[in-house]
Parts: sequence; C-alpha cells; structure tokens
Amino acid sequence: MSGRGRLAVCSVAATLLAACSMLPLVEPAGWILPATILLAVQGGAGAVIRRAPVPRTLVVVGQALVALVLLTLVFARERAIAGVLPGPEAVRHLAHLLVSGADDVARYATPAPATDGIRLMLIGGVLLVGLLVDALAVTFRSAAPAGLPLLALFSVAAALTEGGADWLWFLLAAGGYLLLLLTEGRDRLSRWGRVFTGGAGPRDGTGGGLFSDGRPTAPVRTGRRIGLLVLGIALVAPAALPALDGGLLAARTGNGKGGGGTISAVNPLVSMQDDLNQPDNRQVLSYRTDSRDPQDFYLRILALDTFDGSTWRPATRRLRDVPERLPDPAGLGPDVAVDEIRSSVSASPSYRQTYLPLPYPATEVRIDGSWRYEPAGRTLVGDDGETTGGARYRVSSLVVRPTAAQLAAAPAAPPALRREYTRVPPSLPKVVGETAAEVTRGAANDYERAVKLQDFFVSDGGFSYSTSVDSGTGSTAIVRFLEDKQGFCVHFSFTMAAMARTLGIPARVAVGFAPGTAQADGSMSVGLRDAHAWPELYFEGTGWTRFEPTPTRGTTPSYTLPDAPSGGEAPEPATQESGPTAVPSTEPSAADDCPAQMRKQGECGSQAAPSAVVPQDQGTPPGVVLGLAALALAVLVLPSLPLIWRLRLRRRRLSYSAGRTPADTTARTLAAWREVVDTAWDHGIGPDDSLTPRGTADRLVRLGRLGPGASAAAHRVADAVEQVLYAPEPRPAVGLAEDVERVRAGLRDSAGRRARIRAVVAPRSAARVIRAASERWAAFRGEWTARGERIRWAGRPRVPFRRRG
Repeated sequence: MSGRGRLAVCSVAATLLAACSMLPLVEPAGWILPATILLAVQGGAGAVIRRAPVPRTLVVVGQALVALVLLTLVFARERAIAGVLPGPEAVRHLAHLLVSGADDVARYATPAPATDGIRLMLIGGVLLVGLLVDALAVTFRSAAPAGLPLLALFSVAAALTEGGADWLWFLLAAGGYLLLLLTEGRDRLSRWGRVFTGGAGPRDGTGGGLFSDGRPTAPVRTGRRIGLLVLGIALVAPAALPALDGGLLAARTGNGKGGGGTISAVNPLVSMQDDLNQPDNRQVLSYRTDSRDPQDFYLRILALDTFDGSTWRPATRRLRDVPERLPDPAGLGPDVAVDEIRSSVSASPSYRQTYLPLPYPATEVRIDGSWRYEPAGRTLVGDDGETTGGARYRVSSLVVRPTAAQLAAAPAAPPALRREYTRVPPSLPKVVGETAAEVTRGAANDYERAVKLQDFFVSDGGFSYSTSVDSGTGSTAIVRFLEDKQGFCVHFSFTMAAMARTLGIPARVAVGFAPGTAQADGSMSVGLRDAHAWPELYFEGTGWTRFEPTPTRGTTPSYTLPDAPSGGEAPEPATQESGPTAVPSTEPSAADDCPAQMRKQGECGSQAAPSAVVPQDQGTPPGVVLGLAALALAVLVLPSLPLIWRLRLRRRRLSYSAGRTPADTTARTLAAWREVVDTAWDHGIGPDDSLTPRGTADRLVRLGRLGPGASAAAHRVADAVEQVLYAPEPRPAVGLAEDVERVRAGLRDSAGRRARIRAVVAPRSAARVIRAASERWAAFRGEWTARGERIRWAGRPRVPFRRRG
C-alpha cells in the first residue's frame, strides 16, 4: 500500500476512534455502524479521485458530493432523483431532519433517543469531520492540523456527556490522532530512501526503508516512544493538577448544561451531603433584605421536577434572555395577599456554580454578566462559563401569603401541569403510595393531605435528622428511609414529594439554601451547612407553595400551622427551633435530647458567625493560583517556542563576523547556507541532501519561483559554499547576510498568505531540534551502556594465560 493509502486508512480510523466518544450521548448506539460504512466509502472515494491529475480542492469537493449522496441514500432515498441523486425535495427533507434533530437535542437529556434527526446530525457530523481530517492529512499532506477537527468532535461529546467524557474515549481519540501522526512521519521518512542504522542490511535489498530485519528502525521507534510518553502524560497530569471546589451544585456534579440553549439534568445529592458535613461552616452568601419575615427567605437554586425511579432531576428546558421584569408566577391568583420585597446578595469568590440563588418567586434581577432565564423553574443560568463566583446582584421578589382556607379551597390544577408533576415511575414500590394513603386518611382536600404529610415527617412519624446516612434518591432509598426513619433534607423532601404525587398532588423539589444566620449589622450570613432541599406543592390560585418536612431545619410555613387564620394578617410563623434568642436561625437548638451526630457536627446551638456583610472567604489559595498561572503561562509559551528558537538561530547565523582565518570564513559561509536551506524548508521546500549546493540553489529557484534578484542571491551563496568546500584557497565572500535576506524576501513574496504565516509561527525547520535531541539521547544512552559494560568487565577476575606444551 502506498504512503497516501496508509494515511487515508489512518484518517478513517482516527475519525472513528474520536466518534466513539459520542456513543454515550444516544441510545441505542447502532448509528455508529452506518457511520463507519459511509466514512469508509467517503475515504475510498477520495483515494480514487486522487489518482486522477486534478487539483486538490476538487478532491475535497468530490468527497463532499459523495457524502451528500450517501446521506441522501440513507435518510432521503424516497425523495431523491432516481433514488440516488439529492434533488431539491431531498435537500429540503434533510434540512427538515436537521431542524428536527436540533429540537430533539434541546428536548432530551443524555442519553437521548436515536431519532432520525439526531442520527442525521451524528452521522453527518462524523462524515464532515472525516472529510476535514482526510483533506488535511491525506490531500494536503499535513497531519498535524487534522487534530483540530478530531478535537472538536471529542469536545462536543465531552461537553454534552454528564460528568465529562470518560478517560477511555479520550484514550481512543488521542490514540487515533497519534496513529495518524506516526503514519505521516513514516511516510515522510520513507521518501528519503534507506535509513542507515549502522548495521549491514540484507543483500537482497529487502531491508531498506524504515524497517531493518522486519523491525522498525530508530526513527520509528523513537516516534512511538514519544507518542506513548505524551499520551501517558495527558492521562496522568490532570490528576496532579490542582482542582477548585465550587461547593453546592458546582462542577464536581456537572451543571448539565447542554447545547441548543437548553438546561438539562443535575445531581446535587453527593455535593449537598458533603457540604452539610463540612467541619467549617464556610460562608458562601451574604444578603440584606427588607422582608418582615427573614426566616422565610429561602434562596432557591433550581427545581427538580422529574422523577425516573433512580433520582430526581430537572427536566430539559429551553433558555431565554433575561427579561426586564420576570413573568408572573404560574398559578398565582389575584385573591392571595402578596408583598414585594427587595434584597441585595453577595456571593463568595470561591462559590462558583452556574445557577444563581434567588428567592422564590423573583420578579426582577439586576446582575452583571451573561445569564439566561429558564421560565418553568424561574431560575437564572450562567451562559458562556458565567458563574456566581464573587457576584453581587439585586433582586425583587414576592412574599406570597395564602391562608389555610384559600389553600383548602384551591381548584384542581390544569390537566397538563397535573399530568407532568404527578407522574411517578412504575418502579416506585407500592409501599410508598400505601403509606401516603394511610398517613392522610381522613383528609378532606389536597391541602389537608399536604399538611398531614408534613406533620408525619416533622413530628408524628418518629423521624430524626442525620447526615451520616447514605445519600440516595431512588425508589429503594425512599423505602429504606421510610423504614429506618433517619435522613437529612434530601430524604425528607424527595420522599414527601413522591408521596404527594401518589396522592395526585403536583409536586417537585427545590434545592438551595435555608435563610442563614442573622449578623449584628443586620445582614444575613449563609454558610455551606445551610444547603437545603424542600418540597414545593402546587395549588391553583397560589402556585408553587413551600412545605418543610425536615425536622430541626428551616421554618414551618405559617399557612401549615394548626391555628392558621382563615383570613387577614398572618401571624409570625413559628420556627422549628427553641432558644432564648429571637434572632432567626436555621441552626437547631442545643436541647438535651440533641442527637450525638448533630452535636458532633456542631449543629446543636447557634454559632458565632462573621460580622462582615460581604463574604470574607479568601478565595483560592495562593499556591493554587500560582500553579494555575504557571500552567497558563506554559500553555501560552510552549506553542511559541519554535518561533523563538528560529528567530534566535537566524540572528546567530547572520551575525558571524568576517574573521581573518579560513576557518572563520568557512563557518560564516556554511551558517549562511544553512539559513538559506532552512528558510526554504520553512516555506515548504524540504531539504534534499543528495544535491550539490548549486543543484540545491537551482531547485530552490524553481520551486520557490524566485525573481531575478533573489535567484542571483541564492546562486551567490551556493558559489560561496562550493568555494569553501572544494577550492584549495577559497575566496572570501562578502554580503552573505544581505543575500540571505534577499532569498528570504523572494520566498516570502512568492508564497501564499497561509504559507507566510506558517513559516513565521510554526517553522518546519524546527524539526531539527527534535532530531538533535533524539541524536543526543541516543549518544547518551550509548555512552552509559558502554560505561556499564566496562564496569562489568572490570569487576571480573582475570584468568592468566597459560601456554600449552
């Protein structure tokens, strides 16, 4: 197989290996088989077209047309001309499928179903990436830039996969790219002829090229070792780099933000349990509010409204631009009393997550940065990497004050909302619904059922609060929680919401922070251990309404108290705490019956909190900052090393003094000649050591399309080289540096824009550094091997020679 044939096969293989990272995004994964077949046909078409004497751009155009025909055969055969050619109707159908696929991507969380639109996007995307890789690596013979489309394909999969792409997919994608580079390097070296390694090869001539006695020679082995070393560093280095902890719902759980302007799933459970068990209640938020009831000021992050039997998660929603004033809350009627309050919030610099903590329901938000609005959950989501770290914002919100009579008389919820928010998975054990029915026996309406469920968890059911239990939200965890009667806010809220759904009450779970602790200056401090989850139940006329089933945490809503008024002014809501202070707090009291686990965590009694309004978190440690800065500096400097090396080498070569001895003349002339050869190499004219200096100059003039002035300069430098190499008494040459600059200017003028940029930014002659390093390493190893042999022989006892006879 020819060199280009091997490159074509490797480009197809590299694209397929990178495409494997897309497998977790869609179920079932059968799309990969037709993608493989179509990609192979597209690559084969390119190999056939390249055999004809046509411009390289026509090869790419021909492959693109072949890809379009293949997609038409698979997805629009009935609408194609003669069942093959993509006519206007077939093109419109393909466009319709692309739009449908984009809508499906926005609608479904990963893994998404393999709809026709999603399959077209996947297979078409793989063919497009394969076309780019084949064009760069095979048609234009430049494999290194082919890594960019492969990286783009892997990056899409990593961005859409919850928790990021698995290391196995990275290993496959990187291995495919490495295979492509090694194949191109082997092809380039093979065009130089036989590689001599110091030993005699077979006399039949079969040992020429890159292999000696059937084994790869030093350049191939060195390339493989370098590739494996780099791949190993790429896998191991991230584990050694410093990581930042964003706290609740931060990057460690994944924000689930997908493409298409949507928001998808997030699992806050492990993060929340870790935050609640922190030995230091680190401050993450600080706020001021003009609310009369700061103990009801819950800061809500997002709502989990989908229960699939294994976890609660937010449904996939479309995002919009943040309006000047947010729409009215769903279900809120004019008869329910509301107060509008205003608050200012400051986030700690170290508290970085994509969801903005807001009181519910917020009506207006003033914040700098790039944020999007999700209407169903009334949440703000950071866009383009925007996070809450160090954010300061103002928010207006409503305090909804329904009465018990209004909630009891609430009409049925709209059918669509009721269907969505009362859905329970078939795997939910019957004991959950049976327990809910037993607890709420005798209740006359949904409001009374909701209050009975809350009282069951708070006081009547014998439950206790503990953060030492195993976290979990699936059906098995709910049953275990009902049996063991121990858990923290996640278990209480998730179980109450599931039980409410079995009773036909629309329910979801809100995740965020409890009100926090009051400070001496009138502000409120919210720490990590204020992370909280609570159920929200829907009542028509009031909307989504907070309940508090977790004992010793938060405050009981006034409309759920036994003596809740039927109208008029609502009394001060009672809290689930006791103590001599009237300052609102979410910390449990230090009663004698406080559980040992809570006392160990320091949750029995109020704690002294910092008095500053703005969070006093010191942010990222200096060592981490220095490490990240060094890493960023390395990322910026390393790509520029070839440019810096080339500039220094050119300056040194052209700065040789005239000298007085023949040796000085020789060194100066050869340095100028090397600069001419390397400059031509940088502009795409590779060196050919088999030619004489005069032949090299002729080749440079012909391939570089040099003008008369640059051509004469190249021949003058070549003549000077032949003088110092072959003349008994070489004539001293003058003006060599000026001639080199004339040749360089001629090459630059005749080259295209991209070639000129690459000659400066990524000079090809920088490969001499790698070659020199490889030679020095081989010499170093040889020296140490020889030294070891001498030491080993020196340690052996000498045997005296005895003459026989």
